[in-house]
Amino acid sequence: MTLIINGETKEFNDSLTLQNIITDLQIENKVMAAAVNMNIVKKDDWNSFIPKNDDKIELLQFVGGG
Repeated sequence: MTLIINGETKEFNDSLTLQNIITDLQIENKVMAAAVNMNIVKKDDWNSFIPKNDDKIELLQFVGGG
């Protein structure tokens, strides 16, 4: 399955959940929010949400500053 994550095309096995993808990318401690095709996916749903081929995923982290 091909996914576009934060603007980069990446290949994954079919049927991975959003949580599996975040874990595979080794960024589980950094991601605070996720959107698929411009729709927010609640963190409680990451374990059950399965992206489709060619979905555009934005994984967001919050950075403090001033």
